[in-house]
Amino acid sequence: MKNIIGGKKLLAGLLTILLPLISNAGNPDRAGQAGASELLINPWARSSGWGGANSGSVHGLEASFLNVAGIAFTKKTEVIFSHTNFLKGSGININAFGISQKVGEAGVLGLSVMSMDFGDIQVTTFDSPEGGLGEFSPQYINLGLSYAKIFSNSIYGGISVKIVNENISNLAARGVAIDAGIQYMTGTNEDKDNIKFGIALKNVGTPLKFGGDGLSSRAPVSSGVYQLTIEQRSRGFEIPSLVNIGGAYDISLAKEHRLTIAATFTSNSFTNDQYTGGLEYGFKNIFMLRGGFTYEEDLFDDNLRTTIYSGPSAGMSIEVPMGKSGKKFGIDYSFRATNPYDGVHSFGAKFTL
Repeated sequence: MKNIIGGKKLLAGLLTILLPLISNAGNPDRAGQAGASELLINPWARSSGWGGANSGSVHGLEASFLNVAGIAFTKKTEVIFSHTNFLKGSGININAFGISQKVGEAGVLGLSVMSMDFGDIQVTTFDSPEGGLGEFSPQYINLGLSYAKIFSNSIYGGISVKIVNENISNLAARGVAIDAGIQYMTGTNEDKDNIKFGIALKNVGTPLKFGGDGLSSRAPVSSGVYQLTIEQRSRGFEIPSLVNIGGAYDISLAKEHRLTIAATFTSNSFTNDQYTGGLEYGFKNIFMLRGGFTYEEDLFDDNLRTTIYSGPSAGMSIEVPMGKSGKKFGIDYSFRATNPYDGVHSFGAKFTL
């Protein structure tokens, strides 16, 4: 009973925070003004296969991106490795690793790391616009620590703290972001014949501000005899907070066959609101095929569109048992269409121990 009351209080508190944010969200005039945009990239192959439509039903470690409450469904231990070829042809790659561990009867701890590599970029100056002065390698690294709890058979909640770290040559910016979420599920079987609902608040935290030697430069005084070091100031920038509200329904087509219908509304602070719908077909929880579509205002107008994604997404998973102990090994693939470039391709490996 105490857990149920605690879950209801968590839901009420989350709604109190979310309602003002939703009313001020969906502002396309602020597109491009936020920093730390890597916080909007889903590094996990399974959930990105239907564009994040499953924010209300996502379970296990992958929930650390869409709705941290879903981590509470971890049975014992989960380990995920993921590699993403982001905007194929751009040379940008993303690697992610995560582990979640059940603690006690109702709690789960999760740890995730995402690294974004832009490759080597030529150093250019006003006098040397063609480069030839060396190279630098920007890199973003985000570290997340999550905790989720089962409050009852129907209510699950979680919170995540993320350390944001961006390095560009001799400049760096660091900040902290917090996610919180709750999921509600009818029934007792988490895999089928259920209505699922979830709300998540993401990327609420401190502004980021770049600093370092890259903001300093030396220039001669008017006499030309001395040089002065000029320190420039960097303006802080907000991180892209958002709210996910999602629902899903499982349909039993026949014995061992399942179809899940899911939808998510995303209220963004720095760009258009988004509407995502998706379907997933599952056979014995061994083979899963999924697809989705994300729509936002002006999506089909190349002159007004504020996102690089063009809408469609698709993916598949194969998960096989390792013996009779309940351990499983799975591989995942997802694709998200973009314009320009040749899409976003993600590959993942999952161990359930």
